[in-house]
Order: sequence, then structure tokens, then C-alpha cells
Amino acid sequence: MDEKTLVEQVPTGLFIAGRWRESSTATSLVVEDPSLGAPLARVADASVEDGVAALDAAAAAAADWARTPARERGEILRRAFEMVTARIEEFALLITLEMGKPLAESRAEVTYGAEFLRWFSEEAPRIAGRYGVSPVGGTRLVTTKGPVGPCLMITPWNFPLAMATRKIAPAVAAGCTMVVKPAKQTPLTTLLFTQVMADAGLPDGVLNVITTRTTGDVVSRLIRDPRLRKLTFTGSTPVGQNLMEQSANRLLRLSMELGGNAPFLVFEDADLDAAVEGAVAAKMRNTGEACTAANRFFVHRKLAPDFTARFAERLAQLKIGRGTEDGAQVGPLIDDKARDDVARRVEEAVAAGANVRTGGTRLDGPGYFYTPTLVEALPGAARLLSEETFGPVAPVVSFDDEAEAIAQANDTDYGLASYIFTRDLDRGIRVAESLETGMVGLNAGVISNAAAPFGGIKASGFGREGGAEGIEEYLNTKYIGMSVSAG
Repeated sequence: MDEKTLVEQVPTGLFIAGRWRESSTATSLVVEDPSLGAPLARVADASVEDGVAALDAAAAAAADWARTPARERGEILRRAFEMVTARIEEFALLITLEMGKPLAESRAEVTYGAEFLRWFSEEAPRIAGRYGVSPVGGTRLVTTKGPVGPCLMITPWNFPLAMATRKIAPAVAAGCTMVVKPAKQTPLTTLLFTQVMADAGLPDGVLNVITTRTTGDVVSRLIRDPRLRKLTFTGSTPVGQNLMEQSANRLLRLSMELGGNAPFLVFEDADLDAAVEGAVAAKMRNTGEACTAANRFFVHRKLAPDFTARFAERLAQLKIGRGTEDGAQVGPLIDDKARDDVARRVEEAVAAGANVRTGGTRLDGPGYFYTPTLVEALPGAARLLSEETFGPVAPVVSFDDEAEAIAQANDTDYGLASYIFTRDLDRGIRVAESLETGMVGLNAGVISNAAAPFGGIKASGFGREGGAEGIEEYLNTKYIGMSVSAG
């Protein structure tokens, strides 16, 4: 399917109570192709009133959906999995057009995102409680699980399918209704997926989707609504903190997947080839625009010269281009503001004495391209080390021993992901247990998996998505104590 035909078949309205409709103000917002810096489509721009209408629908459908048998909920997710998988090329092309990543990576995202549908289709009928006898006798202890209720889901722009399925699938499995607000930069993939869920048989009102340029106003109104029971957000830590403050008075159930500043540790006994390939994967997946991306590379002093030279060489060899081009490996950043931020951080580090080993260049348009970059000899206060850099920049520093490596890795407010390369299994386990992150890759540069719990600690948030833990975020636990008389 050609690009124009694909974009034209994507719904562009608001999806409320099982129907597509325009915004109440009849306004729209532009979706841009970041590889061309040109408009791609226009979608409905929801008002506060539209947001309330979406929550009205979710609240109205909540009781019936909660009573729907778990097997039926799971079968809907299974059908959606099969539909998405059958349309992998359409979804991949749409992701590439609105987000910019190369088609090969977009296909991988579709596979990954669809897996949440299959995983939670299998988890739905496994929701269970327990039965026990009080230790002092006389009372039976019954524990049950039930849906939290209407949820508000705010998803980011960098993985427009996977971030939607990672939240929607467990909510559907648990019996929750929802209002989803996708990022204004990349709403098209979520809108197409919404139609798939409807075609898979999801009842009206269970999934409601609104796109808007006035996110703050719409979200603030919904957070204050007493019918809303849960908020789940993926995005930056400052925005997450603001949402938590707004939610405090309502004591909303929260899941927060926030920023990261992942360390990548290479010890002197590491397999150099594996470490370099792992570094490329951990840094350059999604052009570095991933919360799990390796942001700080700590390499043992003995291995640092060889590792740095080979890592720089591999980065320089990556083909930059529009994601639809044959062989493209590095796409654009999401917009000019994002590219400016990356460039500014590199320029600041160089002004403070750092050295750019490769890259460090903005490419002329069209599009928002920045060359894969390796920076060495950084001052300790460089923002490239202290803050998350959402782009294709790898700062490399050296260490002398294990304790120093762990201290450098943990010297951050964030704690989402980390990576270790070593042949010593004892060391690998010891360091993994010492790192203050929610996820660790041991001799692996990519660790996301629908069957594993995804999430962080510290300023990277709380709650888990995926794995057996993921569905618990959408369930309440109820205890029933039953008095039983002696026979």
C-alpha cells in the first residue's frame, strides 16, 4: 500500500462510545512527517467537553464490561493480536511516516506491540484470588480481584503502537474501561489500532480515544472527575510529577513510567564484539529516542581505547535516511526542538573540553536529522551525563574498578534500565544486584519483552507494564472474611 492511500484510510476523529466523531469545536491539529518536516495528516482536536464525553462513555460501560467473562475479554484481545499481525506492513509504514524510525524498527515495534495483546489475552482467564483459614481458626479468608474501574491513559510519541497496547491490553484483560490520550505528534497509529479493537469485537464505550493539542486542560478536568479511578502515564519525569500532584487530592491509582538515564557498563573481561554490538543496539534503537536507551557508557580503562574506537566506527557506518528508504538505519528526531536540544548538549560538552570522536552534526533538511555521535573526555558536570539525552549521542567515560563503575552508574536520580557486559557471571549478578534500576540487561543490549515486567524506580517512576505483574496495575484486591461455626 502506498503512503497516501494508507494515511487516507486512518480514522482521524475522536472515538467515543464506539463511534467516530469530530471534536465539539470542529478544530483539528496537524500531524507531521519528521523525515520531511511536512504535514502528513490532520486529526480532531478534542476540547475539555469532548474529554468529559469520553469519560461519560467509559463510566457508562464500566459495570457491564466488568461483568464480562474473562475468557470473552481474552478472545477479543486474541482476535486483535491476529488482526494487527496480519497488517504488520500497514502498521509499520504508518509508524515510520509519523514517528520517523526505519521500517525494520517499525516492524519490530509492531511485533513487540502485538505481543502484549497475545500475552494479556492469556492472562485474562488467569485472574485469581485465594482461599485460606485464619491462623486462629473460625474464620475463612477469601481474597478476590476485580477491575479498578475507568482509567485515563496518556501515551508517548516514540512507540505509538507498543505504548498503546502495553496499557490497553492489560486494562481490557482486567475488565477496565478507559480513555486514551495519544501524543499529538504520533496519533495515527493509535487511531488505526483503535479501529482494530472495535473490529475485534470490543463493546462500545470500553475504549475511548481522544486527540488534543490542549492536553493539560483536558487531562486536568478528567483527573478531578470522581468517576476516574486510575491514571497511567508514560513520558517525562517533570510531567509525571505534575500529574501526581494533580492526582493527590483524588488519591487516584497511579502507574508512572518516566524518564531514564541508563548506564552501560563494560568490564575489562567483556567480549568486545558483543559489547560493541550491544552498545549500538542499546543506544541507537529508535534513534536513541527511547527511555531505555543507554545514555552513559562506562568502560574499564584497559578496554576503553579499543571499545571507543570500534563503537565510533560502527556509529559512523550507520546509514541515515528517511525510514522508508532501503537500508536506512537511523531516522530523524521527532521535531526541530528535539534536534536543537541534542545539538545544544553536545556543544556544551565540547565547550567544556569534551571531544567529539564521530558525528556531532545537524544535517540539512528536509527533516530533523542528527548524526550518530560519540563524545569522550567529558567533564563530570556535563548534561550528557547528568540528564537523559533523547537522541543518537553516546558519551563514553572510563573507570578503574567495579566499585567505581557501580558508583558512577548509580549517580543519577533515574533508575529505569541499565546494561552490563562481562564474561564473569559472579560479577554480572553482583553488579546487577547493586544497580539502582528496575531492569538490567546482562550481556544484552535490548531487554524489552511483553512477558517481563517493564518499569523503574527513583525518578523513573513506579508500577510495571507487561509480565504477570502488568495486569495487577488494573486490579483491586478485596478480602472477604467469613465466620464459620464449629460443626
